[in-house]
Amino acid sequence: MKVVVAHNRYREAIPSGENVIVDTEIEQLRAAGLEVLPFQRSSDSISGFSKSQKALLPVSPILGVAAQRDLAELIETEKPDVLHLHNPYPLLSPTVIRTAHKYEVPVVQTVHNYRQVCSSGLYFRDGHNCRDCRGKLLGWPAIKHKCYRGSAAQSAIMATTLAVHRPTWRSVDRYIALTDKIAAHLTDYGIAPDRIVIKPNGLPDPGQPDPLGDGFLYGARLSPEKGLGLLLDAWRRHPDGSLGPLRIAGDGELRHLAEQAAAERSDVTYLGPLDRAGMTAARRAASVVVAVPTWEDVLPTVILEAMASGRPVLGTKVGGVPYLIGDAGWLAEPDPAALAAVLPVARAEAARTAVAARERYLTHFHPDVLTKRLIEVYSDMHSQRPLR
Repeated sequence: MKVVVAHNRYREAIPSGENVIVDTEIEQLRAAGLEVLPFQRSSDSISGFSKSQKALLPVSPILGVAAQRDLAELIETEKPDVLHLHNPYPLLSPTVIRTAHKYEVPVVQTVHNYRQVCSSGLYFRDGHNCRDCRGKLLGWPAIKHKCYRGSAAQSAIMATTLAVHRPTWRSVDRYIALTDKIAAHLTDYGIAPDRIVIKPNGLPDPGQPDPLGDGFLYGARLSPEKGLGLLLDAWRRHPDGSLGPLRIAGDGELRHLAEQAAAERSDVTYLGPLDRAGMTAARRAASVVVAVPTWEDVLPTVILEAMASGRPVLGTKVGGVPYLIGDAGWLAEPDPAALAAVLPVARAEAARTAVAARERYLTHFHPDVLTKRLIEVYSDMHSQRPLR
């Protein structure tokens, strides 16, 4: 089977779990014997565009003219069986779906966010969850609040893109929802349930887990929706040192909160931004990983990494977090008092729950399990494909 994997990569200078997920999926598909043809564009390439190319950038999310030309050439030459789309913005555009269908190539799309409806893709703005654009023909609230890249002009383009491509999205042959929350989002958007398959992302197996360390690890972008403020509010409700150490890794606009907490308390350490090796070492030193977003987080990679490493997870009851954690940790409402009540429970039960964390990874999120399911989706699409 021959599969085109279409993806607009985020800036490589910014750590992106989505880029890693797509690369891993491609490797696993090739290892399973499929011929995979990456059709990718990188946002890093924009700086090297010619003046004429940059002049067309504003309409790229809507039309992606250059991408459609290149994709058509690839399909005509390679005659793929399926096109698997991940992120189309800004350089590919949802028009790749129409281009594939022009050549009677079925389209599978993995939905990584809420951008069928929300211009930012987050259902989150100004420090709170927001669904103001749901049900609207044009997302005027996104334009008013500059939800896409902090720009009213770019938000207007994205809102227009979402409006123009509503029929395009509804023509996707099979949607892959990473969690039950994404499946519900798609159903609410008008996608028939029989066109949605729930299949989460996976990560490569890091091998047999090391013995548990001590304390808690929070590793995420230090931005409001990731819950650092929530965690620190909950942590301060306990005496210094009573829960063991809390290590914070990451960078972002709330860095000052991490630095302040580390200066105030002996049980808080701010590790700064860490590379992959640094995060691996930090997980090894911990007994519990904390993932406490306050927005409807789709599929936090930090949870998968924790379970693969045999570390249970303390999370919030939002987005895809409950689906991921299952019996491999503990859940709390995104409220300081509720989270504070669960912290000592997690500390006391970490050793017992670590076994369940590793087992949940092996059963539900190991690439071998997920690659088999993905190939089944491709095969189903291929069997329904009309003869050319």
